[in-house]
Amino acid sequence: MFGINGPEFILLLIIGVLVIGPSRLPEYTQKLANLVKEVRRMASGAREQIKEEVGIDIDEVDWKKYDPRQYDPRRIIKDALLEDDTKPVSAGAPVAAAAASAADTKPKPPARIIERLADGEAAPFDTEAT
Repeated sequence: MFGINGPEFILLLIIGVLVIGPSRLPEYTQKLANLVKEVRRMASGAREQIKEEVGIDIDEVDWKKYDPRQYDPRRIIKDALLEDDTKPVSAGAPVAAAAASAADTKPKPPARIIERLADGEAAPFDTEAT
């Protein structure tokens, strides 16, 4: 409650009683009680107004569905990486060894040819590109 622990709250109550004094204490306690009743009445009125305007009861809303923490990118990526994407192999499918040997027979792309300039030769320069 506002970052106040038990002993601090009791100390504040004692100081409040001493400052207010015993003659005005019943008047202020009655005002506090009326304030609490008014806040409760306003809260229930707001709840009823929401129920009338929106048509749903606040207690029936699934608040987990609206929780923004469920859209944490770290959690989404972790779930995607840990997801089991392996699909069961049917009984008529070829064995893994045959698939591995078939992968070896694929034609390989040609090696990349790198042309080097001769010593002292200037690099090509495109005047329109700069």
